[in-house]
Amino acid sequence: MVDGVRTPVTQRTVEQIKAMIAGGEVGPQQRLPTERELSARLGVSRGSVREAIRTLTTLGVLEVRHGAGVYVTALRPADLLEAFGVLAEVSPDPTLVEVLQVRRMIEPAATAIAAARATDDDLERIGALLGRLEDTDHHAAPADSGAFDVGFHRRIVACAGNATLSAVHAGLSSPTLNERVWAGHDAEGIAHDLHEDHRRILEALRERDPEAARSAAATHVLRVERWLHAQRRSGTY
Repeated sequence: MVDGVRTPVTQRTVEQIKAMIAGGEVGPQQRLPTERELSARLGVSRGSVREAIRTLTTLGVLEVRHGAGVYVTALRPADLLEAFGVLAEVSPDPTLVEVLQVRRMIEPAATAIAAARATDDDLERIGALLGRLEDTDHHAAPADSGAFDVGFHRRIVACAGNATLSAVHAGLSSPTLNERVWAGHDAEGIAHDLHEDHRRILEALRERDPEAARSAAATHVLRVERWLHAQRRSGTY
């Protein structure tokens, strides 16, 4: 890599290894050919193979097992999208607004699906998370409220039964951002608005009402989005 950019040879090697996996030559949890074998097969240096393996390891496609070789991961969405999870953690303010806008596109739809698919056990767990969140309202640190808030929404999205959707949503749901949101709302005395949003979402889920669930979730994310806009304008965020 030069100045953080993959060289053409390294990029080509990455694509060739990905093609081997996509073509079924080596599948999930299977061992990759050795560095020497890949170098001879692909016609590149062992250094290029090593760099390609490092890149694919960072992306969650490969894992190095010391003493055993390099293996393809289980290729689960959560593994492949793990790097995406830092998006909402380190992005500058303008990008955070965009993150919330994308979340507003997908979370209401996922919540509507959850209203149709959630089991009684799912609803019990979601209700328990909301109870713990409300219990933290007056005596816990914003970090605790933020963590329970993230857990509440991720549990709902999980009810949609789509692992890729859950992984994408996790990348858009930053515990750090949620902590700041709860700290800001507590300071402004309007944390109860967030709690009311959550209660409406849970009520819609219990009523098995997808459209009400969609509307409640959209209102909730939009509230946070508008709060972030206001904080940016005032220079307090």
